Amino acid sequence: MFFKDIIGQEQVKERLRLELHEGRVPHAQLFAGPEGSGALPLAIAYARFLLCTHRGETDACGTCPSCVKLNKLAHPDLHFVFPVVKRKGGGDTVSDDYIREWRELAISTPYFGLNHWLDAMGAENQQAQIFVKESDELTRKLSLKSSEGGYKVVVLWLPEKMKVECANKLLKLLEEPPALTVFLLVSEEPDRILPTILSRTQRVNVPRLGDNEISTALSRQFGLQPSDAAETARLANGSYLQALEIIHRGDDNLLFFELFVSLMRLAYQRKVKDMKDWSETVATMGRERQKNFLAYCQRMVRENFISNFHRRELNYMNRDEANFAVRFAPFINERNVIGIADELSEAQAHIEQNVNPRMVFFDFALKMIVLLIQ
Repeated sequence: MFFKDIIGQEQVKERLRLELHEGRVPHAQLFAGPEGSGALPLAIAYARFLLCTHRGETDACGTCPSCVKLNKLAHPDLHFVFPVVKRKGGGDTVSDDYIREWRELAISTPYFGLNHWLDAMGAENQQAQIFVKESDELTRKLSLKSSEGGYKVVVLWLPEKMKVECANKLLKLLEEPPALTVFLLVSEEPDRILPTILSRTQRVNVPRLGDNEISTALSRQFGLQPSDAAETARLANGSYLQALEIIHRGDDNLLFFELFVSLMRLAYQRKVKDMKDWSETVATMGRERQKNFLAYCQRMVRENFISNFHRRELNYMNRDEANFAVRFAPFINERNVIGIADELSEAQAHIEQNVNPRMVFFDFALKMIVLLIQ
C-alpha cells in the first residue's frame, strides 16, 4: 500500500507526512477509526513511507530495495502483530505462525475486517486474541539492529484484543522503545484498550469516509454507474468495507438478514419450538460470527425504529431490508426499542464471556415474544 492507494483521509496523510519531514515522528501512535475507514491500510502505507530509503515529498518511491521488499510486506524492519487463534497442540500462538496468511490477505484485500481474517485463519469456533507470548517475541525482534540503519516499525492491529498480561508487558516497550522504533497501533474500539496503553500513545483519528470518496473509489474499482455508486456509498455509512459487502452481497449479510427476519416472525407467531430450532442453528456459528450477527440485529433495530419517522436520508438499509421494514418497522417503537437494544447488548456480552450460545440465543428469542407486543 502507498498513500496514493488510500481512499480519502487526506488530512491524516498530510499530518503524517509533515511529522516525518519535520523529524518529529511519535514513537507510539494509535490509529483509531471504525471498521472500513481504512485505518489499517493507512498504517501500512505510513510504514512503507517510513522505511522507504528514497521517499519523495508525498509518498514512498516504490523502486528502492526497501519498497521492493514491502511489495510483499516482508521487510525485515516491518513487524506485524494481530489477533490469532491457537494452533492445534496447545500453547500460546504468535502472529508469525500466521504471517503467510496475513500477508496474502493484506496484499489481496487491504480493506478487510476481523471476520475476513478469521476465515483466512480457519478459526472455526475460536475467538482471536493477542497472547502473552507475543510481547516476548516482539521484544526479541526489536532488540536486533535495523537492517538498513533506519526505522523499525511495528503495526499492531486491534490492540483491544490483547490479553491483559500481554498489554502489561508491552508497556515496557512503549515506555522505553529501542532507537528509531515506531509503534503503529490500529484500533476499531479504542475504549476497550487498557488506559495505561492509551496514555502512552499519540492518537491519530481516522474518521469515516465521505460518500463522495466511497462512490469515486467504487466507480474506479468496479466501473459502477455514478447513480449506483452513490447509492451504495450512502448505504455504506462511511465504511468502504461495508460498500464492498453491499456490492458482493456477502453470504454472511444475506444469512444474517434471513435469521433476523425468521426470528421476528417466529416471535410474533409465538412458535416456541421453532424458536428453539432457530437458536440451535445460530449456536452452530462461530462466536465471532455470532457477535457479528448480534451487531447486525442492533443495526436492524435502529434502522426500523428510524424508519417510522419516514426520513429516508437517515436510513441505511438495502432493498431487501427496506422492503421488510415496511411492515415490520411499526413493531419497533418508543415502548420497546430500548429494551430490545439492552437484550442484544446483554446477549453479546454473554457470547464474549463464552456462555453457552444455545442458552443465550434461545433466552433472547423468548424475550422477543414479550418485547414485540409492547
